[in-house]
Amino acid sequence: MSESDVFICGGGPAGLATALAARRLGFAVTVADGQRPPIDKACGEGLMPDAVTAAAQLGITIPAEASVPFRGIRFLGRGVTASADFRTGPGLAVRRTVLHQALVDRAEREGVNLLWGTPISSLDRIKARWIIGADGERSRVRTWSALEPPEPPSLRYGFRRHHRVKPWSDYVEVYWGRGLQIYVGPEAPDQVCVTSLASDPHVRVDNALEQFPELRERLEGSEIVSTERGAVTASRSLPSVFRNNIALVGDASGSVDAVTGAGVGLAFQQAIALAGALAGDNLPAYQRAHRQIMRRRRIMADLLLAVDRWPQAGDHARRALSRAPWLFGSLLALHTGPLHADALHTGNRDRHGADRRDSAPPLLRPSVARKKNPIAVPIPIPNINPKTRS
Repeated sequence: MSESDVFICGGGPAGLATALAARRLGFAVTVADGQRPPIDKACGEGLMPDAVTAAAQLGITIPAEASVPFRGIRFLGRGVTASADFRTGPGLAVRRTVLHQALVDRAEREGVNLLWGTPISSLDRIKARWIIGADGERSRVRTWSALEPPEPPSLRYGFRRHHRVKPWSDYVEVYWGRGLQIYVGPEAPDQVCVTSLASDPHVRVDNALEQFPELRERLEGSEIVSTERGAVTASRSLPSVFRNNIALVGDASGSVDAVTGAGVGLAFQQAIALAGALAGDNLPAYQRAHRQIMRRRRIMADLLLAVDRWPQAGDHARRALSRAPWLFGSLLALHTGPLHADALHTGNRDRHGADRRDSAPPLLRPSVARKKNPIAVPIPIPNINPKTRS
């Protein structure tokens, strides 16, 4: 393998976002993946507002003509509807392949060395200061580096397809059934994305629609314009996300259930924090930041999965949210609002835990990113000029 400062195993959104964040701090970065872009994956294909913000910080441009904004979240179930708008700006619905291609295009412009069609079978031949595992839920890097958690994850199963029908709402709608949910979101002026989530691996979209006759009738007769794809969604927490010079990011580093809609946003925020930690030669700081990034999403996932396990409690919760929209709005703001800058700050701290960031420049200059004891890395990093290397 060619020598790099940072070698990233996995070229999905988490790996490419980490490459962008590291490259903008002056590192030479290589990304290797066994597939070729654009890479598809079954997911809800919605970016929450905090994910949209993080994407902008990384310099990712999503074509307006290939995306659709959505204003908030709507819960529906057993005759009760509750809606809440985002308070910090809209979310963005975008096909996974479009998002991936936007990341690839940006990485190419930033000078990231991209090795497509290059599966990694061992870490032994990789020559790099840092090795990053961004290889997803079933991470081999996590296994090779002995970072697997002692407890098995809690698994559910998602399936996704697209219907050619005019979106009827500018919310992402979540239909709550017994043991499953269906997400419906605008995908294009003439398309919606329909995703089912269930504990039973045999449940497909058509099976899930049987619990929602009105939704099934609305979709009936519409053209299905994509192959139904499936994926596992896991609730997994790792004791540590790094060992020696190896760090994990994205689903490889732990995950929350897809019911939160948080996967891509978490990966982008982790990527920014990890790049700062690499610049500061301080992976323990990434561990702290990672824990903070994941904390509120785990809380929300636990609450939503409790609603899934106890349908009667879910009925009461939806009625309460319907009667008190302000409460739903507050919970949604907690879930999708921007993290405080300190949550992503991964600069050096002294032995007492005091922050040693240099308050003079508001953003890290690439010219000091590689010093042995650099100044702290304030986040976000939207205006850092890339440092090219020959």
